Amino acid sequence: MKILIVDMTHGGTIIASEFLKIPNIEVYAWDIYSTMEYKTKIKLENKGLKFIEKEYVDKLISEKNIYTKPDLLLIAPIHCKLEYKTHITHHQAVGFLLKNKINTPIIEVTGVKGKTSVVWILKEIFKDLNPLILSSLGVEVIENNKWKLLKKNISITPASIIEAWNISKEYEIGICIFETSLGGTGLADVGIITNIAENYSIANNSTVASYAKMQIFQSKRVACDLDSFNRYYSQFHEKTNTFDNGKIKTKNPANITATQIRLGFDKTNIKIDITNFKTLTDKIINEHMEISTFAPAPIHINNILAAISASLILETPLEKIKQGLNNFKGVKGRTSTTEYNGIRIIEEINPGLNVTAVKKALSMTKDMKDLYVIFGGKYGVTCEEIDEKSVSKVLDKIENNITLILTDELGAEVKKNLNRNYIYLNDLNKAITYASKNTCSNILIIYRSNYSDIKKR
Repeated sequence: MKILIVDMTHGGTIIASEFLKIPNIEVYAWDIYSTMEYKTKIKLENKGLKFIEKEYVDKLISEKNIYTKPDLLLIAPIHCKLEYKTHITHHQAVGFLLKNKINTPIIEVTGVKGKTSVVWILKEIFKDLNPLILSSLGVEVIENNKWKLLKKNISITPASIIEAWNISKEYEIGICIFETSLGGTGLADVGIITNIAENYSIANNSTVASYAKMQIFQSKRVACDLDSFNRYYSQFHEKTNTFDNGKIKTKNPANITATQIRLGFDKTNIKIDITNFKTLTDKIINEHMEISTFAPAPIHINNILAAISASLILETPLEKIKQGLNNFKGVKGRTSTTEYNGIRIIEEINPGLNVTAVKKALSMTKDMKDLYVIFGGKYGVTCEEIDEKSVSKVLDKIENNITLILTDELGAEVKKNLNRNYIYLNDLNKAITYASKNTCSNILIIYRSNYSDIKKR
């Protein structure tokens, strides 16, 4: 059998390497974006991988008639638009390659916003099970009751699940919690869709994010925010539990609803109503619980509810869920709080920062006094760039008594469209130092970057 794997940029090399281990398979690779390093290519060729160009792809497909014959399998990312028929996505290939290899519960987390935060909340809830964690912040395990980072600067393409599993084999893993872009692999006992906050275009505008993330419904059971479920996924009602912060008025309320939310920067107290909730073994839960956790703004409530939903699907005791939520202190950068010279700093540092995320971050400033807002960041952090004109309109609406500091590449571009007063400093650390030396009690940093790229302050 012949296999053609398209796209070496988004995890294709890992998938190809795994297929090379299977006897009696010829594995071909098409580096469609021409991004491979020469050394990596030679290494894979020595293992038996055959690299081909567009002309040979046409010949191979013509010879084998990919539309009717099963002896040629084309594997491509769901976001890759091809003129040929794709048989399975990279996500499905990962599911095939790891099927029957992982014998622990698996949670996969996808969505537009909040994925990393949900994974980190689940880290605390399931800490005693020695979880294997894959998030945009790295691969982690527990060693001697402490978190150990096995690899940082890893992507959340589906192939990274293979990499995470391979580098964790010497550890005793009790549960796997994977952050995955654009859907699920079919491996998960529990799939989570955090939200479809923006239904952005993919595959050269031929489809949208909500379609790609539908792959998560290959999971045995799914937790999905109520708004996204009603808009895009209601056909999957039999395997889905929904969650909501109580703001959506509908005849069919969510299975988990937050009520009586009392926000606080250190701890937020929430009452949770659980109604007709379906577990993995088809038990039905009707319960109430009160929790206390880190969720300083309304934007964080759904992340908490997503984590609770996944935990309940796995029939986790309520007390264990409550304890994990109480131990959660936020994610470094996305959203977390710290102090600097007696000033509270709220950090929203995210490589996927977009206009929606900026709006939600600024919503936290409603009751803050003596506030400086620092906005900026880098380009080229993710495939999806930010709309400078739209974000400028959002920043223009910040109250005049709040000082706005723009910084770095993104700040320099945004200031061209801004109508309000601002200060520009070319470095994030300079911006923080400037704000801290003035009459300031709070600093909100909204910065587009990987947190690991920010130098220690």
